[in-house]
Amino acid sequence: MDVLIWVAAGVVLAVAEVLTVTLVLAMFSVGAFAAAIAAGLGAPLWAQITLCALVSVLCLVAVRPVLRRHRRRAVPHRAAAIGMESLLGSLATVLTPVDDGAGQVKFDGEVWSARAAVDGQRFEPGTRVRVVGVDGATVQVGATSEAGEGER
Repeated sequence: MDVLIWVAAGVVLAVAEVLTVTLVLAMFSVGAFAAAIAAGLGAPLWAQITLCALVSVLCLVAVRPVLRRHRRRAVPHRAAAIGMESLLGSLATVLTPVDDGAGQVKFDGEVWSARAAVDGQRFEPGTRVRVVGVDGATVQVGATSEAGEGER
């Protein structure tokens, strides 16, 4: 019976970890599964609880920091941007003249409606610009910091 209780506790903690993504409950889940193995081998309850606590603390101290470092390295900071936010900073090529009224640019293989981010700015076809804002389906563009490109 102890085995089932420890397995249930381990599963509940694992599911809760999936919902929180803190890597704390996963370590307690591992401890619960270790206690389930001990219970299956006939260890007394005090030994099961002790083993659960020791394995959990060991995982928190030794395994969790390694997993957190690995997870941080696997997901670059820039990748966190999603949706329209991910367009900011992209370089685009002007297809039709872009001013504070209208125009078109192309980047990432797609053509977008565009307008200059600063009133009075004008970009001619072939000019490289940077996406500095998004307003619905229209991108706002500005001069790049690269020499020879940008505002005319």
